[in-house]
Amino acid sequence: MTLTQLRAFVTVARLGSVKGAAEQLGVTEAAVSGAVGALRRELGDLLFIRASGGIRLTPGGSRLAAGAAEIVGLAEETRHRVRQASSGTAHLRVASTEAGAEQVLPALLAAFGRRQPDLDAATLAVPAGVFGDLLRDRRADVTIGPAPHPEPAIESIPFLRFQLVVVAGPDHPLRQRQRLAPAQLAHEPWLLGPSGLDPATVSGSFLAHIGVCASEAKAFPSVTAALNAVAAGAGLSIAFQHVVRDELRRGSLAALDVPGARLGGMLYASSLTGERRSPTAAALCRFVTTPAATQAVLTRSKGVPMNEFRPPVHVTIWS
Repeated sequence: MTLTQLRAFVTVARLGSVKGAAEQLGVTEAAVSGAVGALRRELGDLLFIRASGGIRLTPGGSRLAAGAAEIVGLAEETRHRVRQASSGTAHLRVASTEAGAEQVLPALLAAFGRRQPDLDAATLAVPAGVFGDLLRDRRADVTIGPAPHPEPAIESIPFLRFQLVVVAGPDHPLRQRQRLAPAQLAHEPWLLGPSGLDPATVSGSFLAHIGVCASEAKAFPSVTAALNAVAAGAGLSIAFQHVVRDELRRGSLAALDVPGARLGGMLYASSLTGERRSPTAAALCRFVTTPAATQAVLTRSKGVPMNEFRPPVHVTIWS
């Protein structure tokens, strides 16, 4: 049983597809099938069988998937820590939603970096529903955003209550309307960032609740690009209230009066518990509860030095 074989099986189990696993791992389907076949022969179990729309794990396959994910995660974490020890640099992988990676993490990590010397922080932009998987598999040290599903191995620390607003351009006909019912917005043109319909987020849940579907929304490369289109009068969007505060004050955007919309939420910093949490991850989890972190998040970022800028890695391999 090798690490390569376990990684291949874990990827197949997570994605439900040999083809998808091959694409993620950058190998051929034959290589993935060969690795899984070797495990089947060694363990004397089929591990998974073909099912409609993908695969179904056998009882033995389910046991192996849980254990193998832990082994692969430990290997990745060990590699990560060895690199950190040899370089003398504190490495940190922080995952968030697309909106969080764009509008929350840059200022938060810049403020944290001023307290943490020699910090090398990488940002992952992912669907909120995979936060728990990333932490368990040690592909991320901390997640910022919604709390993953509760489990003993993960601790989620609430640190900032936020409010979202439905925004329109200054000349939008709905701007003058009062007490709009959420359902009245369902068939308006919605202009969103890449993961604006993520159902695990407050905004995505709201849009799903009022019946907005993918065919009725337009995706932009970034949340900022979507908001620029909204300001030009092309449709509606949802934004963090503190992020668009200046635009609302200047009048380049307008907040619609939608009293029935449930658009409040909490940001959490989540990580593995105890000794599974790296010292740098533990330091970030402590930092997010400080006034300095709150001020950094609520204050519009004026940018970071070019030599410190690290664009987020957009991970979209999980559904």
